[in-house]
Amino acid sequence: MKEDLLHNLEIINQRIKNACEKAGRNADEVKLLLATKTVSAERIKLALENSETLIAENKVQELKEKYEDLKDIPHENHFIGHLQTNKIKDILKYDVRCIQSLDRLDLAEKLHQRLAMEGKTMDVLIQVNTSDEESKFGIHPDFAIDLVKKVSEFDTLKIKGLMTIGLFSAETEKVRTCFKILKNLQQEIIQQNIPNVEMKELSMGMSGDLETAIEEGSTIVRVGTAVFGARIYPDSYYWNENSKNL
Repeated sequence: MKEDLLHNLEIINQRIKNACEKAGRNADEVKLLLATKTVSAERIKLALENSETLIAENKVQELKEKYEDLKDIPHENHFIGHLQTNKIKDILKYDVRCIQSLDRLDLAEKLHQRLAMEGKTMDVLIQVNTSDEESKFGIHPDFAIDLVKKVSEFDTLKIKGLMTIGLFSAETEKVRTCFKILKNLQQEIIQQNIPNVEMKELSMGMSGDLETAIEEGSTIVRVGTAVFGARIYPDSYYWNENSKNL
């Protein structure tokens, strides 16, 4: 099991390096985020002990279940799933460094209130629905800049960039369109020079489309299955907003 996982990590890191070279980018510009949904703490430890440092969960319950086993191993934990407002307290309790899935004002307001009460700040990415699919969360691209401006008024929330889930498709150019939309939004926001807003990060690209994402400017690729193997649930279980399991 360990050998397979380490071999998979080697392959993914080489894919990232090759994609950066092809795009004329420095490989240091792209971070590998390990999406650890359904992955045991034991297997996550193997990756962290192999110099990986960035992991992310989709569900608060899994974050809680693995926290004790992982807390003493140096790493950075992000949250990439749909966040319900009643779970904000848990997110702060279990040392999440960045919420990549901020997609609505009421969540930002409640996050700000809790952070202010605890005297903390939180890095966030604004999640944008670039594929125009009803099954996915994220603010519509047409309203993303307005949301960024409103969230920027909360001094506890540090906007670091944008996140999207590309179209689940084997047609590369359709997926590329999603990533181009996010990149264009990033550039528009940079031009507006909004106070309290950085646009350093573009979290886009997963196991099947990371090369395309890197070509279009991704700085964080989220990889799970290509490292840890196939999961027992399809991606729709984690991303479909109609699921009762979110």
